[in-house]
Amino acid sequence: MDATRTALLRRGTVIPAHPLALTADRTLDERRQRALTRYYLDAGAGGLAVGVHTTQFEIREHGLYRPVLELAAEEFDDRPFLRVAGVAGPAHQAVREAEVARELGYDAVLVSPGGLPDASPADLLDRSAAIGEVLPVIGFYLQEAVGGRYLPRDYWRRLADQESTVAVKAAPFDRYRTLELVQGVVDSDRGADVALYTGNDDNIVGDLLTPFHVGGEVRRFVGGLLGHWAVWTRTAVRLLDDVHAAWDGDVEARRRAEAWTAMCVDANAAVFDVRHGFAGVIAGVHEVLRRQGLLAGTWCLGPAEALSPGQADELTRVHGEYPYLREEDDFVAAGLARWLT
Repeated sequence: MDATRTALLRRGTVIPAHPLALTADRTLDERRQRALTRYYLDAGAGGLAVGVHTTQFEIREHGLYRPVLELAAEEFDDRPFLRVAGVAGPAHQAVREAEVARELGYDAVLVSPGGLPDASPADLLDRSAAIGEVLPVIGFYLQEAVGGRYLPRDYWRRLADQESTVAVKAAPFDRYRTLELVQGVVDSDRGADVALYTGNDDNIVGDLLTPFHVGGEVRRFVGGLLGHWAVWTRTAVRLLDDVHAAWDGDVEARRRAEAWTAMCVDANAAVFDVRHGFAGVIAGVHEVLRRQGLLAGTWCLGPAEALSPGQADELTRVHGEYPYLREEDDFVAAGLARWLT
């Protein structure tokens, strides 16, 4: 990455995980896929992660990996912006996907550890090193409920030791394991060069405001790479602005950020369908975007993936309870026609 994007990554920014827009017959809706990217750009996001879990890992089986990355790349402009591609699968597949991302102008890759049950931590590290020969790497602690696995403190130290590692996304949804990740990064001689991003959608504000006193130094999560931030993105930008101001000593900004804590948890519970073990996580993201007019429906590549019983009612409840979420509707309504054009 160039110096400007490296500085943006280290300072911290909002990186939504890009959803997949489909038609009713479950083919790619290019018009709405572009509209989503335009929405995130206008909302003030500092980056986008495309081809990740929220985009649906199944895009690879449907021949959509390159088309989806390409559509987003065509909408990027010259502003300082982090273009992140998700890569998955065994080393040969992940390297090939990283090469596609590099060809399309992406800056870094988010490396998923899921779907490789027979791979040891050493195997995963070798795979990251191979990918890192193509593009800078963002490590990823994927929660077990959606295909992740436990990775110990030493794994994160060794990952941070690799010169290609520029950031790590923590998303184990587990405070103990999040702390282990931070400890492992700090253990590395390169730890100061590795930015920490939260992916803990259940604890966004807590992660962003917590000082981690580890190894005689204080580390913090500087931003987020989140499926939760695929919806209400302008609200997320406002939150992170307050977090950064709080770290600069603004007491009122800290109070405002802290006041968002319960709202974020409550909204995420509805969107991610925690009552049903995350079964409706993708459909929940889609439903918020459908209600705003950005998507035409909640269709997923897997026909069985849909909203869970009662999930729509929960989304209605949180939308009515928190004015910040309703304010986002006005922002989307003002830009929707332009984004869809």
